[in-house]
Amino acid sequence: MIELQWRAGLDDDGVAVVRALASAAAAADGSAPLSDEVLLALRSPGAAHLFACSGPDLVGFAHLDPEGGGELVVHPGHRRAGLGTRIARAMVERAGDAALRVWAHGEHPGAVALAGRLGFVRSRELWQMYLDMPDAPAAVALPDGVTLRPFVVGADEDEFLRVNNAAFDWHPEQGGWGVEQVRAREAEPWFDAEGFLLAVDAADRLRGFHWTKVHTEPERIGEVYVLGVDPSAQGTGLGAALTIAGLRHLHARGLRRVLLYVESDNEAAVRVYRKLGFEVRHSDVLFTRAAATVG
Repeated sequence: MIELQWRAGLDDDGVAVVRALASAAAAADGSAPLSDEVLLALRSPGAAHLFACSGPDLVGFAHLDPEGGGELVVHPGHRRAGLGTRIARAMVERAGDAALRVWAHGEHPGAVALAGRLGFVRSRELWQMYLDMPDAPAAVALPDGVTLRPFVVGADEDEFLRVNNAAFDWHPEQGGWGVEQVRAREAEPWFDAEGFLLAVDAADRLRGFHWTKVHTEPERIGEVYVLGVDPSAQGTGLGAALTIAGLRHLHARGLRRVLLYVESDNEAAVRVYRKLGFEVRHSDVLFTRAAATVG
């Protein structure tokens, strides 16, 4: 018998079992089932977390934020038995009258089928692009007067937020960040200030950045985590130089594969990444449905 229970902010034990479930699913599917945003919000009292337990074992999980955004995962050993449908219906009920938006990471066939059964519609697609990098790419010169240095914790947060929020004012997740989003990531085991490259001018004013990340599960792989250029520095070639600088940093750390996420309709960015050799391997799809339409 699998029981469903909603919980608020999780303690260390709760966070650990959710991360273990996500790791098991990632190993089976080849892509992470939960985003960084969800993993970083596990302790948040403002989010709702659904635990599906078979005895003491967590076999399914869902996250629902106050704005109606959600994600879910079912353990590979408990799929094709209706548990995903139970969890999704519980999310719809919990969302009430709000529109519910649920990510299907990796566009897993089971998730797509479930979305169709419940009447969700595809509203957004995020591509996962991968690059095999046996050799480091050739360096690209920075614009005149611009140099690279690593991020300094406790000193560079405000400048990063200024440029990030200007560069991504259109983006539903990356735009509008506050210092709490940065602090949460600084506290993560994967955070590495040396891999957070800042392009600064002679006055040490930030012009752009390339924040890299290294994953260890389900494989060791680098990531172009966030790359942004101040709008006043766009068109100078800084974006290309920063991209290459981050790839060279990852290669120097022994990474030979790199991934990134990009909106499927961001044609300019996709074109740049394809020229570098990135190829689409997976899609993350956002499915949306208004709870009031559920039969």
